[in-house]
Parts: sequence; C-alpha cells; structure tokens
Amino acid sequence: MMKWVKIAGLVFVLSLITLPAFAQPPAKGDGQAQAEAAPATSSPLIVFGGAIGAGMVIIGGGYGIGIIGARAVESIARQPEVAGNIQTAMIISAALIEGVTFFALLICLLSLYS
Repeated sequence: MMKWVKIAGLVFVLSLITLPAFAQPPAKGDGQAQAEAAPATSSPLIVFGGAIGAGMVIIGGGYGIGIIGARAVESIARQPEVAGNIQTAMIISAALIEGVTFFALLICLLSLYS
C-alpha cells in the first residue's frame, strides 16, 4: 500500500511540473493583431516539463518491455512446449507498448514546440 502512495505522490508532483506546458503566453498590447503577430516562444519550464515527460515515457516503456521479456523467458523455461505461443504474445505486447511509448514521446516533443 505504501508503494502505491509513493508512486501516486511522484506522479502528482511530476504533473505539477508539466502544468506550464498548458499555459498560454500573455498577449502584448490591446489589439488581437499584435497577439497574432508575436512569435510563440517556449519558456524554460515548458521545455523542462516536456523533457521530464519524454524521459518518463522512455523509462516506462523500457521497463514494461523488460518485464514482458523476463516473464516470457521464465514461462518458456517452465513450459518449453508452448514457447511459440508465449513468443507470439510477447512480441505483440511489446509492439503495443512500443507504439504507445512512441505516441506519448511524440506528444511530449510537440509540447516543446507549441
């Protein structure tokens, strides 16, 4: 139970770090034309939040695929006759995790250039 509380606290703190990525820069002047003409610049907090998010995504994806591989090898060692089925399930699961990881990484990198 304590482990989940620590993980939830860490996720909460890291989500607070990435909140500046959703902030809009203040408009300069009264006119709408001036606000549209001003180039969008990224603040250091947005860049830091995107970098932290990208790092977390890569670490999570690597950890997930590592766990899948370890469990698959253990399962094949226990029941070698079903090695083909285990390998197929492992490859499909790893591909799904890699796809979601790539999508999340892309979202984090796009937040750097918004």
